[in-house]
Amino acid sequence: MTSFEADRRVSLPAGTVRCATFNVLHGRRLGEDGRPLSTRADDAEALAEAVASLDADVLALQEVDRLQERSGGVDQAALAAEASGARYWRYASALHGRLAPGRGWVLDPAEPGLRTYGPGHSPSLGVPENDVPSHGVALLSRLPVRAWRARRLAPAPVAMPLRVAGRTGLTAVRDQPRALLAAVLDGPRGPFTAVAVHLSFVPGWNIGQLLTVRRWIAQLPRPHVLLGDFNLVGAVPAAVLNAAVATEPWLMRHRPEDRETSPAGGPMPLGWRRPARRPTFPSHRPVVQFDHVLATGIRADAVGAVSVPRTAVSDHRPLVVELKL
Repeated sequence: MTSFEADRRVSLPAGTVRCATFNVLHGRRLGEDGRPLSTRADDAEALAEAVASLDADVLALQEVDRLQERSGGVDQAALAAEASGARYWRYASALHGRLAPGRGWVLDPAEPGLRTYGPGHSPSLGVPENDVPSHGVALLSRLPVRAWRARRLAPAPVAMPLRVAGRTGLTAVRDQPRALLAAVLDGPRGPFTAVAVHLSFVPGWNIGQLLTVRRWIAQLPRPHVLLGDFNLVGAVPAAVLNAAVATEPWLMRHRPEDRETSPAGGPMPLGWRRPARRPTFPSHRPVVQFDHVLATGIRADAVGAVSVPRTAVSDHRPLVVELKL
């Protein structure tokens, strides 16, 4: 038995990787009616329990706090990695600053927008001396990682009216910078690339960001698996990516690396698949799918079980998919 298999709490078919994405809403606990709970003393414990319950081999997290007062000064990526048994992880900051009541994010001018943290950056779950709070995304893996890559995406220049947990009606919300994390992992059948994604909520701007993600990882090993909160509904993300594939010049769609064969024989498919079609938002009564797992370079029979379990934290449900990779 490999160390990767030993980390699993539930056995899976050979060659199967359990992938998951979860917008954790900075670990905020919500009641059965979807309203934030008044006490936050045990938010960190609730976040750890929620992440551990997914039993994911590869897990992308969005809206992750690092050392923010509102979430108890915890390094949430480190906390989640410890809870899930992920030995390999990175956190990428979309912004450094503090959330001020009534003012939004107050950025720290001395810190760059993008910085990555991982094992060794946070030896404990307390607040390191002189470190700056931040907010971003994380990618956790029980599989060994060959290489990491991070990128920051600029915010849209306009605000949007949105529903905000704990508020009635619509609230005008300005867009934020976004961070991306990609990892080349040693899968059961060879290397593949996983990407943690959190796109803008501004229509059109998020589509442009999705196409940027595709170009950004184009030369990394396939299969490619995108995991995240796309702020795009249902079939839209896969349709956007497949339209991009269809409109590429013929030579770009027939590169030598794209003619490689799968372990089962035959050419690997170029199109993007949407293996998990489940509503994820709002968590107490899901009606729309904002959270997605999309993959290219896999066959239709590579998809196993899919689930969207309810947890004690966040206004999103996690999306869990088993894939043969």
